[in-house]
Order: sequence, then C-alpha cells, then structure tokens
Amino acid sequence: MTAVLVVLAVIVSLLVLLAGASVRILREYERGVVFRLGRLIDQKGPGLILLVPIVDRMVRTGLRTVTLSIPPQDVITRDNVTARVNAVAYFRVVDPNRAVTAVENYLQATSQISQTTLRSVLGKADLDTLLSERERLNEDLQTIIDQQTEPWGVKVTTVEIKDVEIPGSMQQAMARQAEAERNRRAKVIDAEGEAQAADRLADAGEIIARNPTTLQLRYLQTLRDIGNNPASTIVFPMPLDLLKPLLQATRGRKDAAGGEPEPDPAALGPAPEMPRFSADTPAQEASRLAREG
Repeated sequence: MTAVLVVLAVIVSLLVLLAGASVRILREYERGVVFRLGRLIDQKGPGLILLVPIVDRMVRTGLRTVTLSIPPQDVITRDNVTARVNAVAYFRVVDPNRAVTAVENYLQATSQISQTTLRSVLGKADLDTLLSERERLNEDLQTIIDQQTEPWGVKVTTVEIKDVEIPGSMQQAMARQAEAERNRRAKVIDAEGEAQAADRLADAGEIIARNPTTLQLRYLQTLRDIGNNPASTIVFPMPLDLLKPLLQATRGRKDAAGGEPEPDPAALGPAPEMPRFSADTPAQEASRLAREG
C-alpha cells in the first residue's frame, strides 16, 4: 500500500511539472515566439498558451513603446565645430518573429545604430543648422534609423535631440554675434524712425507754408507746454505787425482830440551822432585831434 502511494505521488508530481512546463500566460502587451525543436512555429498570445513539454520553447517579446536614451556623442559639424549631442529615441516591436530571429538583441542593436546615425547625420550639418533646425534633423534621424531597423521588425516612431553642448569660447562668440545683431537692428529701427519723422516734418512744413496761421498756433502751443514748468522763464517777443493796428487807432484818437500828432520817425531825419569816448592816452588824443583839425 505504501509503495502504491509513493508511485501516485511521483506521478502527480510529474504531471504538475509537465503542466508547469507547458502552460504560459502572456499579458496583453506581450507575444510569445514559439520554437519547436529549434524551428519557428508562430507567435502566440496574449492569454493562456499551451506548449509541448521538452519539445517547445517560447521567447517573450514586448510590444510596448521603448524609450531609448542615446548616450552623448562627440560630433564635429561641417564647419569644424566640436559639439556634444545626446538624444532620445522611441521605438516598438511590430513583428515579434523578426525581432527574435533577425537580430540577436534588438534593444542593443537599435541603440548602436542610433548612435552611429546621430554622428553621421549631425556631422553633415553646420552649427547654425544644428541649433536652429532641430525639427528637420529629428525627422532625418527618425527616417534613417527606421529604415535600418525595419528588417528587424522594429519601428522607430520618434527621435529627438535633447541637448547640444558647445565649447565656452564658441558660446562667447555667439553671444557677441547676437549682441551685434541686436545693435544692428536697433540702428536700423532708429534710422527708419528718423526717415518717417523727416517725412512727417516735410508734410507739416507744406501745410504751414499754405496757411501761416498754423505756425502761430504751433508757437502758442509750444509756449503752453513750456509754461507747465513753474521754474521756467518765458521771453515772449511781440511781432510789430500785431502792434500796428493798435498804434494806428491810438494816433487816430489823438488827431480827433486836437492833440499834437506824434512825429514820424522818418521825417525827423537822421539821429544825432552820439559822442564817442576814447580810452587813448593824452598824447594819443592830441595827435588824433591834430589829424582831424
């Protein structure tokens, strides 16, 4: 009886072991590539997978997108500038059979091909292109890497350049260049402003020439603006043209009242000559009077 129980226990243990060796459970994002006696059968999953014990062997393969960080690469650009560039690539397995059979380790292979492609593509671009046209370079990297990984059943969806490190001397030169460019733009804007102001002044001059009253109005407006400051002193010159009507009216009233009219300056003749004073010595003064006598 004891021998029978031992045999049953051994049989049950063997059945449990065989069941454990033949049953696999794959998640939704996993696929199993099954080999039977070394020959590829097919991919299976997800869910419960039954294998033939000892005969079948299964390799798990994930279908989720993998984030691959490309190590920093020393790149010499087309204009002979040394830069250190790192990037990140996103890829996923679209054909588990080829990912297992066509390449030994698709993760390492994709990483290596990404590094070499990064150095090759960026080495053909100059520094300005590397800094300003990253989107185009990202598209070129994605296309080239995807073409090389396509036979492995790997689809590269995105490649992004993360950081570009350049020497400190080059950074200073770029800063000086940017400053000079900003100064140039400022000078151009100032020149354009001066040209526009000159055009406006010319238009204003034409308007004032057609109507001189506008010049007086502008003059009064300027005086008002100056008068806003209490510490300022204004010297207001009165044009004689404005005083002529007042003088004529005053002269007319005096004539009507029988008063003596004001003499006309032109009728009085030339003004008497003012005595001249000299700072000469007595001898010089006597000599000058002798010459004049």
